[in-house]
Amino acid sequence: MTDQTPGPVHPTSHATAALRPLPMTDMTFAPGGFLGGWQQRNADRSLPYCISQLDASGALDNLRRVTGEADGDYQNMWFADSDVYKTLEAAAWQLGRAPENAELRAFVDSAGALLAKAQDEDGYLNSHRMVVEPEKKWQDLHWSHELYCAGHLIQAAVAAARAGVGAELVTVARRFADLIVSRFGSVDDVDGHPEIETALVELYRVTGHRPYLDQARRFIDLRGHGLLNGDRFGSAYLQDHVPVRQADAVAGHVVRQLYLLAGVVDVAVETHDDELLDAAHRLWEDAFGAKTYVTGAQGSRHRDEAFGAPYELPSDRAYGETCAGIASFQWNWRMLLATGSAKYADEMERALYNVIAGSTAIDGTHFFYSNTLHLRTGHDGSHEDAPSQRLPWYSCACCPPNLARLLASLSGYAATASPGALQIHLYGQGELRTTVDGHPVHVAMRTEYPWDGKVELTVTTAAPMTLTLRIPGWSTDAQVDGTPVDGRYVHVRKDWSAGATVTLDLPMPARVVRPHPRIDAVRGCVALARGPLVYCLEQADLPDNVTLEDVRIVADAPITVVPGSPVTLTASGSVEPPASDELYPTHTTASHTGEPITLTATPYFLWGNRKPGPMRVWLPTPS
Repeated sequence: MTDQTPGPVHPTSHATAALRPLPMTDMTFAPGGFLGGWQQRNADRSLPYCISQLDASGALDNLRRVTGEADGDYQNMWFADSDVYKTLEAAAWQLGRAPENAELRAFVDSAGALLAKAQDEDGYLNSHRMVVEPEKKWQDLHWSHELYCAGHLIQAAVAAARAGVGAELVTVARRFADLIVSRFGSVDDVDGHPEIETALVELYRVTGHRPYLDQARRFIDLRGHGLLNGDRFGSAYLQDHVPVRQADAVAGHVVRQLYLLAGVVDVAVETHDDELLDAAHRLWEDAFGAKTYVTGAQGSRHRDEAFGAPYELPSDRAYGETCAGIASFQWNWRMLLATGSAKYADEMERALYNVIAGSTAIDGTHFFYSNTLHLRTGHDGSHEDAPSQRLPWYSCACCPPNLARLLASLSGYAATASPGALQIHLYGQGELRTTVDGHPVHVAMRTEYPWDGKVELTVTTAAPMTLTLRIPGWSTDAQVDGTPVDGRYVHVRKDWSAGATVTLDLPMPARVVRPHPRIDAVRGCVALARGPLVYCLEQADLPDNVTLEDVRIVADAPITVVPGSPVTLTASGSVEPPASDELYPTHTTASHTGEPITLTATPYFLWGNRKPGPMRVWLPTPS
């Protein structure tokens, strides 16, 4: 076990990155804070629960069928191996922060031994192909997910290597990666689900083995040339509709698009490929300029789990897959490292505190797959594609272990360094112990963020250093040590040798957010926000005789911030029941003055934790 564990993204020294990520173990979030408490809940509840579900769902037994240690039919999705790999990655990151966990270490070792036993002599490993369709290895790549699963295996091995655990897992992944390079180095084939690209880049960063990076770049450049059979969902769904370097709009299956773009940025910075990075910039502007929900969720179409047209952002039909929120966070982290621009950290924060945080119940063992912004009264939540409440597991269980691996490594996304400077991007109670230009630096961060915008940072280092603090895009009237500041980053230089405290004040009044006029689905509505948090209205906070859809908000009336944890908001509203039961009346009805009502809005990420019931983010104003 090393003293420092690099996080999930660790560019090489020659990469063209503006900022350098700090080792994941440099930042320790305090369990009593928001981020630290969430991370602890993941360690105590979500991760062990995911491990237990690998047996309950049959995912581990699928691999045991390869070795002859289990019998019966293959269970669940043909890409169920990826659930095992993502959970292994989460366990490795957790061991990187808490190496004394013997149960986790035993899980990583036993799973690694199972994978080694199941692996073919040439390095191939995919339980579905090996058990169900052994004659179809590397066939039907548009749908088989063979390289997708391999990518998650490689990412688990990267985590294990950096945490100093799971040596057998690393060996298995490298054998498979070597087979992929040999098999695909001169063959024009790509997988229908991108993921292998960023995994190969990170394996290159761990090993220094250049063929991994070259193969990742090759996979990216082969996309968009009609190599995949798109007869079922179309070429855009498979990210094969246009070459990446020519693309100017995000399209198709959201997670596939965003995983691909994460790999695009990884390859671009390692190969100094400005054309690829320019493509990532164009696609980012399209995604976040016209296709992202106010919660940071992406994907407006349940069909194909896909992006919609510009401004096609219906609240009640929002898909907003949890994995898409995680992929957005990961892509924006890479864009932040590449450019140093605060707008990418803003999108990380928006997704983290809203769509990602909302995807998990406060018990840590129930999850949303899709993340709606409006659950209607009378909604039929019987189908797991759009349930009325979080579920304990899914037939397609990609999201829970994805959440576990992100939370286990979350401390690796808080801060970065550059020559002579330390940058803080995510604020949370805790301590940062790192080095800048080889000099030890200690930062104690005290804050109740996101409930309060005051952040106190006590910094101690013997060397001259600039402390750079992000000013979130939602913030106005920010101050540092009582002085108003402008810009998206504020740069502070002091004599830190005896320890000096910097106080960042980010006022958090309630905000009324209005939609772009082209978002027809929420025209005439407003949303409430405070700090990084989006708020919602739940039926649980309304009288029993009031239907959520009949409620209106008086948007120009004062909004009261009610302190606490959580902080809630109260606003003035009215109840306006329909004047007629006719679905499409042709006559003019008399104007109706609604009965006044006081509305209580709660943070969106907490909705659905009391009891199932209607909820909405966008609130209509009086007619």
